[in-house]
Amino acid sequence: MGRPSWRLSAKLLIASSLVTVMGFSAICASVMLDMRRGEEQLARQSLENLASGIDADISRNIELYDLSLRNVANNVGVPEIKDVSKPVLHLILFDHAATAKHFGAIQVFDADGRLTVDASTLDPPPENRSDEEYFTVHRDNPNVGLFISRPMLHRGRYAIVLSRRINGPDGHFMGVVAGSIRFSYFHELFGGLSLDEGDTITVLRRDRTVVMRRPFDLDVIGRNLGERRDWNPANLKDGSSYEGAGPIDRTPRLYVRRAGDHPLIVIVGKPLDAIFKIWRTQASRIGAIMLALIVFVVAVTLFLAREIKRRAEAEAKLEELATTDALTGLRNRRKFDATIESEWRRAMRHKTPVSLLMIDADHFKAYNDTHGHQAGDQVLVGIAICISDSVKRAPDCAARYGGEEFAVLLPGLSPSEAMRVAEAIRTKVLSWSGGESASTVSIGVAGTTPVLGMDWSALVHAADKALYAAKASGRNCCILATVPTLSLAA
Repeated sequence: MGRPSWRLSAKLLIASSLVTVMGFSAICASVMLDMRRGEEQLARQSLENLASGIDADISRNIELYDLSLRNVANNVGVPEIKDVSKPVLHLILFDHAATAKHFGAIQVFDADGRLTVDASTLDPPPENRSDEEYFTVHRDNPNVGLFISRPMLHRGRYAIVLSRRINGPDGHFMGVVAGSIRFSYFHELFGGLSLDEGDTITVLRRDRTVVMRRPFDLDVIGRNLGERRDWNPANLKDGSSYEGAGPIDRTPRLYVRRAGDHPLIVIVGKPLDAIFKIWRTQASRIGAIMLALIVFVVAVTLFLAREIKRRAEAEAKLEELATTDALTGLRNRRKFDATIESEWRRAMRHKTPVSLLMIDADHFKAYNDTHGHQAGDQVLVGIAICISDSVKRAPDCAARYGGEEFAVLLPGLSPSEAMRVAEAIRTKVLSWSGGESASTVSIGVAGTTPVLGMDWSALVHAADKALYAAKASGRNCCILATVPTLSLAA
């Protein structure tokens, strides 16, 4: 009985520990994932704010410069200013915004691409830009509006050229007005920001041509990212974010694209390693603590399971000692009474037979007085061995009933079947003891199918009476009794 209870207790302890460990691990994992999402959300918000600030500054300056281009495009073809002097013409066409820092001088080209007016000088040198992209675009398409060129070397400096078409009164092409925003503007703008190593800022045209990038790299400037086959533009739509390697380098970053309809696109990126650096440190610390706790819980669980096992084994030994006869190794009277009580109730529920053998060593007192108590004990041990060899079923219970008397409970056997077991025991005892002059046993056999209202003491009483009948019949025999009305048969 002790071993199954230990197994149950150990399994319950291990299951409880496992559930506890899994529960705390799930909570810990959930907290760490929430922390990670929090770090990611904070980084995304910071990048969105950064992208918005950069986009607003670039858009404002482009809008201011575009107003100057519009002013020139609208006024240069007015007939009233054809005959004015060059200084007056400059005052009419060019405002102070066009001469701001990082802005190139505005130039006016006629329909053939020849330079006619230059905001930086009253006498511009001969110059023809009819083969430039910003000229041919407006010449061939009247609906372009503001055009921003690819990054290029313009008038000795790297810049992007902003241009507008000049239309005649009837809409025919009269030329192009163009100006530039130098790279120095972007360098100064990005230089004033607090950026970490690995952070990137990319400014693109709508056709995904790189206008400017931080960190600055001339090999990247002017590259069209739309031509990259290993990059899907759908990864980063207007106003969205993307985690992973970008189209320029393979460093995993969180990229945020500024939403809007501005002429230039601003994308900022931050390395994922930098975003999750603090989180990884905290996660490692929490993970180490959790691992230590798990090891501690497992160790304590194993220790307690071992102690439970030891205690259960000790209790099993105590129970065995309490229910086992020390001399013969059979069950004692206490265990026999408990077993017959439970088996009697089970037989009553299932309506199955129960049989009982009452066995007594013949002439034992005389043998004991003649040969001594030690020899008498050896006889009892020999009888017990013969009984054990004959009774091998799991539900059977062989016990030393008292002194030289033994009892064998045989659940599920009919009286006739029990009689065969009794004969087997008697024969083995006779064979073991060495003949007619040796020790023999008398056996009383009783069996019945219990019914409601019948007590198992009736079965014991019937088997006991059968035993007395066997002794009265000359000993070394088996007598069968019936229950409740006792009848004897040799």
